[in-house]
Amino acid sequence: MTSPPLPTSKFLTWLELFARHGRPRNHVVVFTNGCFDVLHRGHVEYLHAARTLGDVLVVGLNSDDSVRRLKGPSRPVNRIDDRAWVLGGLAAVDAVTVFDQDTPRELIDGLLPDILIKGGDYRADQVVGASSVQQAGGRVVIAPLVAGRSTTAILNRSAAVE
Repeated sequence: MTSPPLPTSKFLTWLELFARHGRPRNHVVVFTNGCFDVLHRGHVEYLHAARTLGDVLVVGLNSDDSVRRLKGPSRPVNRIDDRAWVLGGLAAVDAVTVFDQDTPRELIDGLLPDILIKGGDYRADQVVGASSVQQAGGRVVIAPLVAGRSTTAILNRSAAVE
């Protein structure tokens, strides 16, 4: 059985993203980012909660090289095309854009979302791009984590089974 195609309109280059979503009138743009290497319930709940904060949810996705630099040589578990496809399949996600840097600072500075959201393992003063968003009149939101749900925990359990 072949997978149904996802709308390619969800997968955008940086330039397409800025052209389409860069300060639309009367729309609240929400931005988050991450590796989303092994998508799990915590991720999905987080993304749905993020989407309720605005009209457009943009997800910045670390490239494979970026994930390797941040997480080590055994990561990512899932390649960028698979991670982007799964994220793009979620109703909560309006756009997915890939970045190759270790942080999404350039992407955030270019988009200047109304709301920048990260998970509860961060404090607002640790969120990359927070000052840019706040200086532009936006806000930073820290979302609670879903207890017991993390990629690291899943990978550790998987390693223990092998």
